[in-house]
Amino acid sequence: MPGENGWLAVFRTLQEAFGPQEWWPAQSPFEVMVGAILTQNTAWRNVEKAIANLRAADALSVAVILALSENDLAELLRPSGFYRIKTKRLLALCRFLEARGAGAVPEQIARQATVPALRRDLLAVHGIGEESADSILLYALGLPVMVVDAYTRRIGGRVGLLGDHLSYTEVQAAIEAELEPGDAAVRNALHALLVSLGKDYCRPRPCCDTCPLNMRCAYAAGR
Repeated sequence: MPGENGWLAVFRTLQEAFGPQEWWPAQSPFEVMVGAILTQNTAWRNVEKAIANLRAADALSVAVILALSENDLAELLRPSGFYRIKTKRLLALCRFLEARGAGAVPEQIARQATVPALRRDLLAVHGIGEESADSILLYALGLPVMVVDAYTRRIGGRVGLLGDHLSYTEVQAAIEAELEPGDAAVRNALHALLVSLGKDYCRPRPCCDTCPLNMRCAYAAGR
């Protein structure tokens, strides 16, 4: 059973400290999907530049992206880093959506299969790993899947909620065990709050003195 220092307690504390995060910032579900690919191994500010390029070229759609030459698409994605790799991955995602008959309205895939089946299908797409797939499921499609990232692991380890060397699936299951089934809003808010904490406080060299979790954090107590 969740204890006093469980994930829901962390959620309540961060929610009180930070308020709503309004994450993921995007103008459409497809833009979220694109961002989930482009954010791999780069800072979000670089993703924003690449998405701005796509928007300026009127290329934020499956049809237009697939109609572009690979070189032209790569140039638009250049600010995101590893842009030739990400070009191939974005094209693979667009081909997947087109093959599912969802090229015009990508969020339609949410109604085509169960969440586990859709997750398996996304993981089979070139370049989409667990974090990217779950980001698409949660933020683009509004499905109740907890996203796990480096911030989640760092914070969970420091506050004493996660052990070392856990797999993605094990971390995800540990958090999901405390959350209400089907509640996408809480999963969205919790992950966004963890990202905010990880960026501004729980860094590799943390700012424990001003961190909202310092009173319940084993790492801070041991400093």
